[in-house]
Amino acid sequence: MLKSLNTAATGMAAQQTNMDVIANNIANVSTNGFKKSRAEFEDLMYHTAKEPGTATGMNSFSPNGVQTGLGVKTAAIQKNFDHGNAVITKNPLDIQIEGSGFFQVLTPDGQVGYTRDGAFKKDAEGKVVDKNGNLLQPEITIPPNIQGIEIGANGEVKVIQGLGDQPQTIGQIDIVTFINPAGLKSVGRNLFTQTPSSGQAITNRPGLNGSGYLSQGQLETSNVNIVDEMVGMITAQRAYETNSKVIQASDQMLQSTNNLR
Repeated sequence: MLKSLNTAATGMAAQQTNMDVIANNIANVSTNGFKKSRAEFEDLMYHTAKEPGTATGMNSFSPNGVQTGLGVKTAAIQKNFDHGNAVITKNPLDIQIEGSGFFQVLTPDGQVGYTRDGAFKKDAEGKVVDKNGNLLQPEITIPPNIQGIEIGANGEVKVIQGLGDQPQTIGQIDIVTFINPAGLKSVGRNLFTQTPSSGQAITNRPGLNGSGYLSQGQLETSNVNIVDEMVGMITAQRAYETNSKVIQASDQMLQSTNNLR
């Protein structure tokens, strides 16, 4: 009977993790470039009272055996890198990657971070940074007193000094891809970092080698589907409640045993 108590407890813990993941997805439904996650589970070890295929007599074998599962655990939390929808902002430094790839930014500790959030700004020196002040890589500096900024689909950045002047190229935005983007580590602030599981960052010009093109004046929204998350939340809640019922039933059976005279 103690096995069922512990087994149901692992089920409740697993559904709590599932609810935590769903809650984070819902909380980030309005976060630019956010990628939703999904909790994945696997069963624990089994108590084997009789091995499948054990001989039960002359020329006869047990077809199934006797094995009792001991519960469940969280095996992984999988990132879903499906693309979010586009929202038009008309801000010249808002950039969306239409397809695969990540922007590169340099954090204050000298580490390179990767993001799908293309809401960039200018700092006091005219350098292009993200909302947390991390420098876009390769570094681009916008000259003062310009009339306009053009960012091509291939990442070429041009500025217009005067209304009658020709655009001048001042830099190039490259993006990176990974063999296994699901292996990237989420570090918050819309950033990922490279891990041995993700593979090395592969730098590309936008539109080359399977990477996406850039679109100026628009942003990628979160890929969270609120209806799917609500359904998942209800399912997790019911599974949690059912596991708690198993604990109550096991406790009642133990109580009955304890009351025997």
